[in-house]
Amino acid sequence: MYDTAILIGRFEPVHTGHLALLREALACAQRVIVIVGSAFQARTPKNPFTWAERESMLRSALTAHDNARLTVLPVRDYYNEALWVQAVRSAVARHTAAHGRVGLVGHFKDATSSYLRAFPGWELIRMERQGDIDATAIRDAYFGATPTTVAAALQPLASAIPPSTRALLEQFANGPSYAALQQEWLMLRSYREAWATAPYPPVFVTVDAVLRCQDQVLLIRRAHAPGKGQLAVPGGFIEQRETLWQSCLRELAEETHCALPEADMQAALQCVAVFDHPDRSQRGRTITHAHYFDLGQAPLPDVRADDDAAQVQWTPIGQLAGMEEDFFEDHFHMLDHFLGLTTRQ
Repeated sequence: MYDTAILIGRFEPVHTGHLALLREALACAQRVIVIVGSAFQARTPKNPFTWAERESMLRSALTAHDNARLTVLPVRDYYNEALWVQAVRSAVARHTAAHGRVGLVGHFKDATSSYLRAFPGWELIRMERQGDIDATAIRDAYFGATPTTVAAALQPLASAIPPSTRALLEQFANGPSYAALQQEWLMLRSYREAWATAPYPPVFVTVDAVLRCQDQVLLIRRAHAPGKGQLAVPGGFIEQRETLWQSCLRELAEETHCALPEADMQAALQCVAVFDHPDRSQRGRTITHAHYFDLGQAPLPDVRADDDAAQVQWTPIGQLAGMEEDFFEDHFHMLDHFLGLTTRQ
């Protein structure tokens, strides 16, 4: 018997395979900690539900006795395994005894299960996969429906969808977020289909500009899907005859009309960082080169939204940590890398 059993997942949404793992954890330990990943993100077709909504799905499937033994902890995506593992360990340590016996429940589905090997000292409670359902199939059926046809669309998968999940899905389909997520899902599907006949999966290259001035940072609000209405740093795809530097300056000018001389931008450049996590973009494998500029205490450059930006704004750095759920893809983590946002909390 373990003192604590750990279950890690995204649960987007909760299905019967998740519950089988959770019940195994409850059977093996006095208390169970569930780590809900991809927390604090903006809603997307891949991450449509808040961590609290996912906790509700899990808890609604359990008895009162089992709920009393369960702790649910949200952990953000860091797009960096070492940082993520440290965050998970720190979260668990706050809720476990220093020398307690800890088990980690899971099964090796594919490459995304490699995290199970990242926690030496926790004993692996290995389970076989329970059925062949995954959350992607549920999301595809869900967003391929309409609010009035959701129940029928999910019926072929009914055996894999717990009542608590089904109830939330049907309720959510009649709420304000479903239509926008469905539009994003349709856009992303057509985007991927356009490249389906390529001889190899494409790898996209983008650039981003993190522009700091007077302890504020320049942000845009995206005008189009994916991420319509979400905050981002200015940036975009590199063009065929451009260098990364040229693309960065062009995208900054096109989206914000920031017209500083190139020499000033070169003098303000602090560093360039590559963000290449395979899951950082739902559009496909996308590697970005983020350029970090610091203009110090110079006057704030005049800016105006254009191109892919619906809005452009200078935002105080001190406010960014509380805006995490408003950001597109990994742009909050990009800012965190340069500005240390989460270390300020």
